[in-house]
Amino acid sequence: MLSEVKRKGLDTDKALDLTIYTIIASVIGARLYYIIAFNLKYYISNPLEVFALRSGGLSIQGGLIAGIGFALIYTKIKKISFWKTADAFAPAIIIGQAIGRIGCDVFGRPMGNSYPWGVMVNSQLLHPVQLYEAGLNLLLFIYLMRKRSKVKYNGELFIKYIIGFSLIRGFVEFFRFNPIVVGPFTVVHVTSLIIIIITLIINNKIKKNQSVLKIINEEAINIPLLHFILIALLGAFSIWFYYFIHG
Repeated sequence: MLSEVKRKGLDTDKALDLTIYTIIASVIGARLYYIIAFNLKYYISNPLEVFALRSGGLSIQGGLIAGIGFALIYTKIKKISFWKTADAFAPAIIIGQAIGRIGCDVFGRPMGNSYPWGVMVNSQLLHPVQLYEAGLNLLLFIYLMRKRSKVKYNGELFIKYIIGFSLIRGFVEFFRFNPIVVGPFTVVHVTSLIIIIITLIINNKIKKNQSVLKIINEEAINIPLLHFILIALLGAFSIWFYYFIHG
């Protein structure tokens, strides 16, 4: 992340401060969104459980919304470009999500057929949805890394991240258990759709408001993408093997 911040000529100290504060805001937002959208009745009856973070219950979409909201306020106060900063952060955010998802132990629905990548948990063969999402997030990271020096306006890379991740989250949701809203669509599908619509509207607006950037032949910092891929694959295999042995 810092390499991208430096490449874009942004203040590294402000970027580090923004990172720390945004992580805190995201965790709070992830918890609040989970409580409101997924199990509000339970937490109204058990208010102290709101603080039981070790029991689980965080929503990545809630964290994303809260993090963006805080970043908008912070960058305005510090008088730095939100969209330019967001572009610098986008690849780091998605690779962080990919790595974090590997450590998740929430599996998906039982498999209709027996597939070799299924994980046996409590005598049921389940979809390893965390690995689906981690793999797709890794692909999005690679895409963003290759596009980062070719943006035509500030915010373009971050917009691609938001839309890309929302599509990924919506796809993976078909293999998970969450509160149904209508038909096969859950609260996560609805949230993803709303995020995509709002993002497309904002994207159209910022494209009109910004003059097209002159693309200077900046030499993109070479990141050993193969290393990230190998780490992700190793982590995915480790989790699958653990649950295969202990399932």
